[in-house]
Amino acid sequence: MGSDKALLPHPEGSTWLERTLRLLATQQRPITLLSRWPEHLALAKAMHLPELETVAEPSPWEGPLLALHRLMERHPHQRLLLCPVDMPQLQSIGLDQLVAAAAGEAQQVHVAHDGQRRQPLLGLYPSHAALAASLARSIQQGERRLQTWLQSLPCIDVPLEAHLLRNINRPDEL
Repeated sequence: MGSDKALLPHPEGSTWLERTLRLLATQQRPITLLSRWPEHLALAKAMHLPELETVAEPSPWEGPLLALHRLMERHPHQRLLLCPVDMPQLQSIGLDQLVAAAAGEAQQVHVAHDGQRRQPLLGLYPSHAALAASLARSIQQGERRLQTWLQSLPCIDVPLEAHLLRNINRPDEL
């Protein structure tokens, strides 16, 4: 993108990061922002969301799989909603549908699916012992791709409207 996606201006106002945190706040559950960037943490703290915890991610910074592992260690025995900052068209209805689809199966991984492929950066990940151990083993073996780790698991794809899940990675996609 040529710049930090989290700090890009969102069409609704503010930044992509602030918009994502406000969207997550609609779920009325605790939010943990894990970021290596002091600017992200300061911006999030300035929002004064009571359910928000900011955590500086220690190095090494090797992507979302390692970040999920760190979140599972921090929040054992919980169901974690992983949400990326670079889905600027995501709406609360998408989060609501994902959470509702997973309501009866709290021990299963539920991942958003756009009709063509999984979008694993938007998913519900239970941090129970077996899943956390599987993730830790994968990390120890050098795996860093979330998609690859998910292929080894029974997980449930949750179909959501593709436009909500559009991941923006280049300026021409805006």
